[in-house]
Amino acid sequence: MEKKDIIKKYKKNLDTLKRYNKFYFEKDNPKVSDSDYDKLKNQTLELENKHSYLKKFGSPMNFVGAKPASKFKKIKHLKPMLSLSNAFGKDDMKDFLSKIRNYLNNNNLEIDLFSEPKIDGISATIIYENGNLTTGLSRGDGVTGEDILENLKTIKDIPKKILSRNIPKLLEVRCEVYIGKKDFSKIDENFANPRNAAGGSLRQKDPKETSKIPLKYFAYGFGAVEPMIFKKQSEFLKKISEWGFVVNPLSSTVKNLDEIEKQHKKIDNLRASLDYDIDGLVYKVNDLNLQRRLGNTSSSPRWATAYKFSAEKAVTKIKDIAIQVGRTGAITPVAKVLPVTVGGVVVSNATLHNEDEIIRKDIRVGDTIQIQRAGDVIPQVVSVDLSKREKNSKKYEFPKNCLCGAATKKEFSKTTKKLDAVRRCSKGYECIYIAKEKLKHIVSKEAFNIDGLGKKVIDKFWEIKLIREPAQIFNLNYEKIKSLEGWGELSINNLKTAIKNSQTINLDKFIFSIGIRHIGQENAKILAGFFGSIKEFSKLFDFKNRKKLLANLAELDGIGDTQIESINNFFSNSMNIKITQNLIDKLNIKDFLIQNSSGKFSNMKLMFTGGFQNMSRSEAKSIAENNGGKVLGSISKKLNILVVGNNKPTKRKIEQAKKLNIKIVLEKEWNKILNS
Repeated sequence: MEKKDIIKKYKKNLDTLKRYNKFYFEKDNPKVSDSDYDKLKNQTLELENKHSYLKKFGSPMNFVGAKPASKFKKIKHLKPMLSLSNAFGKDDMKDFLSKIRNYLNNNNLEIDLFSEPKIDGISATIIYENGNLTTGLSRGDGVTGEDILENLKTIKDIPKKILSRNIPKLLEVRCEVYIGKKDFSKIDENFANPRNAAGGSLRQKDPKETSKIPLKYFAYGFGAVEPMIFKKQSEFLKKISEWGFVVNPLSSTVKNLDEIEKQHKKIDNLRASLDYDIDGLVYKVNDLNLQRRLGNTSSSPRWATAYKFSAEKAVTKIKDIAIQVGRTGAITPVAKVLPVTVGGVVVSNATLHNEDEIIRKDIRVGDTIQIQRAGDVIPQVVSVDLSKREKNSKKYEFPKNCLCGAATKKEFSKTTKKLDAVRRCSKGYECIYIAKEKLKHIVSKEAFNIDGLGKKVIDKFWEIKLIREPAQIFNLNYEKIKSLEGWGELSINNLKTAIKNSQTINLDKFIFSIGIRHIGQENAKILAGFFGSIKEFSKLFDFKNRKKLLANLAELDGIGDTQIESINNFFSNSMNIKITQNLIDKLNIKDFLIQNSSGKFSNMKLMFTGGFQNMSRSEAKSIAENNGGKVLGSISKKLNILVVGNNKPTKRKIEQAKKLNIKIVLEKEWNKILNS
């Protein structure tokens, strides 16, 4: 077949798929069966994989493959379904254990971990009240899920009623829904892989359609439990197994790093023989009391991690090296490679990290390379096969200018006392590439969480000049959007609803969303606690106020020179101020609420010095904050209490506190307060 005929066929397939999508998603009137749709989609993808030049016409990979979440009622989780941190080797697991011991202030603590296979499926949570199944939710964004109870009920092994006397009044069981490999082999023409099959089945509007798919599940954890009757993770799984839930038989308890490695290797060797896909092991602190003490960061529990299996590797060739500009101006080189399958995924890009990495590995256009993909991370270049390098190969010269034309520079790190490895564009919003990436950040799940405004949609809206700054999100020209391919009344109404819902946002999320470098979710919470309201935060816009406020920020525990300098740089740019103010004008930004306004340390400012016998300083700070207190990082008149640990407290801080008549609480008294 000639090239023009291939292009013609490919375009025709795309048009047909888009037409099917219009009937399926917008009119709820499918014109073909799911099987016929997926066959056509797979044929089109095969053409794309054989002829890479077709991608410029669009790709069916960008099409929606499941019914939209708006078909389901949204319900807030009783407790957030957080994601897990990842470990990729023995050193990562050693670091995981070390962080736990440091947080608990016990370097000799023997930690029992419970090991469970990490099923590559779809997360769901099922809630029982007095033994009766009442609620079933998808993971959603972790805070809010979709009501898929009727679909979950089609899984015959999920108990509809727990027949036991000694069950909690409220029991939330978390599980992973999957399709076995043997069952999938009977329906693989309809789906790309088992995970997609499970996800698509749970999103069927009609539970009768879900019941046709042989879904299975493993229960692995819990959310809300009242009253809490379990003391260990292993005890929880043993008990729910007795109550009729399916738990993974390969779970076990391990006690040290050697046992972790032994278990990891054992399950990795069994992996191919299992009837379900797994991509690693989840290790959890077995003691639930320790889990409670360790708590969570903003995105993941401190007491659990996913130890992924060895990276998938493949050999390919570099066609070109392109430059990408991130929202903080970071210039990242990306290798454009000949498409190759790595771990079941077709890969055409691999990260090269930075200029220093290219120089160290001497990576050049035309090189034959080995790439690896570990877990869900972007593939990276492992090594270059020098024996296959062409004689006329030239060293890659890293560009000294951004794609916008501005000069790039490597900043000096006060922490490492060295130049950063990453080059950055010297502009902010004035750089169109940075501005576009900032938009992608602001609509992301962790920020405004606007469903329907994904990265590709932002790219399209940017291209036709519908959106060029964040405030314009809230003033879209929907008539123009309606004229775009793939946008109908239903999808536009869904977008309107998502945007309207996002206009009310908490102060900490807003601060994180505007994309100040070095201000992550945890820093944003600290800043929100300091400012309290958007009115106070906006005082940073004025130079005189900013200077005074930044001096006060130095008192906050968790905000250092790096963050303060970054905030100053951000608001020293008049364009940043203008764009931030325009955004504020479109929003209802809620004041920051203290977690526990009636706690033991409500409205108090505390500071800690010295080490503690029974807990780390990190845990002591968390306890203070959870009880309504605010933790400062330096002595000032604003401080209410200086808590002094027995182990090497700073004498200068104690003397300063005495001069300022600040209450000093010794470790013994601190423990009494906590136990009162």
